[in-house]
Amino acid sequence: MKGKSISGKYLFYGMLVGAAQFWNPAAAQSISLEKKWETVASLKEPESVLYDRANNVVYVSNINNPPAGKDGNGSVGRVSLTGEVTDVEWVVGGMDAPKGLGLTKGLLYVADLTKVVVIDVKTGKIVRTVEVPDAGMLNDITVDSKGVVYVSDSNKKRVYVINAGGSEVWLEKDHFQKPNGLLAHKDKFYMIDMNAGIFYEVNKKTKELRTIAEGLVGGDGIVPVGNDFIISNWNGELNHVSAKGEIKKLIDTKAEKINAADIDYIPEKKLLLVPTFFANKVVAYEVKIN
Repeated sequence: MKGKSISGKYLFYGMLVGAAQFWNPAAAQSISLEKKWETVASLKEPESVLYDRANNVVYVSNINNPPAGKDGNGSVGRVSLTGEVTDVEWVVGGMDAPKGLGLTKGLLYVADLTKVVVIDVKTGKIVRTVEVPDAGMLNDITVDSKGVVYVSDSNKKRVYVINAGGSEVWLEKDHFQKPNGLLAHKDKFYMIDMNAGIFYEVNKKTKELRTIAEGLVGGDGIVPVGNDFIISNWNGELNHVSAKGEIKKLIDTKAEKINAADIDYIPEKKLLLVPTFFANKVVAYEVKIN
């Protein structure tokens, strides 16, 4: 990690709620964001974005108000890497309020309230719908290196695994408040509890939790950047969280009423993609690492 010490003293950028942890630029890589483009506001309440390298396209889930309504009007759109909305509704029908997205073996997994919808990305057709018994509100999806699909349930405070037979509970803790963002990365697993504001590393074998950072109330999407992370706050923030749990706010769009929902990061292009929910667009930022 790179950074500069200044006269042997540290600059303090922010304090975690309920914990005396500060941002130390001498101990963590420095990250900043520069806006590159934004789409027109033609999307329909975009909640999640996901880059498909094989097809060089960005998928966008459209909740299309109301967020919890079983109304059949949800959809998945597509956006180019230069910010053109190629399809507002590429796949429509069979979805109510789609949120998190995951991709494996040419199949796009979409979290949709109490079910997971599976789309063949070559044909744009729904090939499977997995009903999740007793689900409350399925939210984020992540896929690990073995192709295992995980989905969070924010209302029932669980994480499920989606498999050939359907689904099963993978993680459940009484003290969870609202599990949201998930990240399977380099054989490790991460989760953010949105209401508690706690960012966890989860031991995949024992299911034991290690708190990385606190004070991230509203936390939504998680992406890895080097050894660190960028975590979005649904209300309209993007935060750099170091591997040691230090937090630095990068972007704050709350005053403009622009949300920051379930993000994605394309490391080879250093491009962070942010769905803005009620603002109906996707915004892209160049991630600058010093």
